[in-house]
Amino acid sequence: MGRSKLSSGVHVPLITPFTASGEVDVASLETLAHELLAGGAAGLVALGTTAEVATLTADEKARIVDAVAGVCREHGAPLMVGAGNNDTAASVEALIALKAVPEAVAALTLVPYFTRPSEAGVIAHFTELAAASPVPIVIYHIPYRTGQDLSASALGRLGRLPGIAGVKYATGGITGETVELMADLPDDFAVMAGDDAFFSPLLAMGAHGGILASAHLAVGSFAELVRAWHSGDAVTAAALGHRLSRLSAALFTEPNPAVIKGVLHAQGRIPSAGLRLPLLPAGPEAVAGALSAFEDLAP
Repeated sequence: MGRSKLSSGVHVPLITPFTASGEVDVASLETLAHELLAGGAAGLVALGTTAEVATLTADEKARIVDAVAGVCREHGAPLMVGAGNNDTAASVEALIALKAVPEAVAALTLVPYFTRPSEAGVIAHFTELAAASPVPIVIYHIPYRTGQDLSASALGRLGRLPGIAGVKYATGGITGETVELMADLPDDFAVMAGDDAFFSPLLAMGAHGGILASAHLAVGSFAELVRAWHSGDAVTAAALGHRLSRLSAALFTEPNPAVIKGVLHAQGRIPSAGLRLPLLPAGPEAVAGALSAFEDLAP
């Protein structure tokens, strides 16, 4: 799979709704997934960081993927599934398991974390994964979580590997390495913005889309931002991008997805704002601030 499956819009990394007793609420997850695709999302991501994936059991993960796959199948929308960790062999096994998910068009796979291999080690890791995976891989590059900040040169080498479809680019800002990467992208390598507040400037530099937790809210506006930049309407895009960046900033005032869940619960879209430890629910001031930022988007 090349860029075409990933480039045309916003892919939403779904939260995991919990019941008041802390169980996975599959019915609410399905309803939310339908809402997002009907509202303008280009695709969905299951088992991303926003899903609190580290706290989910194997059975819960399987039920979540099955539910989201069913919604994507109904809408004819692409599904990306989070798979892999900092162990190459275990990551290969997780990717091979995606053979059982025909709706999955890509795997979102983290740069190896904690062990902090060299760039050569990261390239060797993804070379093995890409050779074994039944679906193309989107590299999840988020240095402030992994402790591994890859150079533009290393990302370019990774982007030229067969079986690597793109990167979720979440480096915490726009740097010289960002400029270098965007100036010399490999063919059929999609750059997907992953830092919500920097979505608009990265689109202006030529990014192909985004994987954005903030798009649980105002998904249609995020989709419109992509269309505006890609059509060359810089005036509309700049103004909308500024408003959406304020919303994203408000949604990340506490550890993700606490504020997003608080807002979705306040809107009546999920049954509980609860998270699993070690995350805690967002405070009322953070939720109120995000609701205010959301209301400011109204024309």
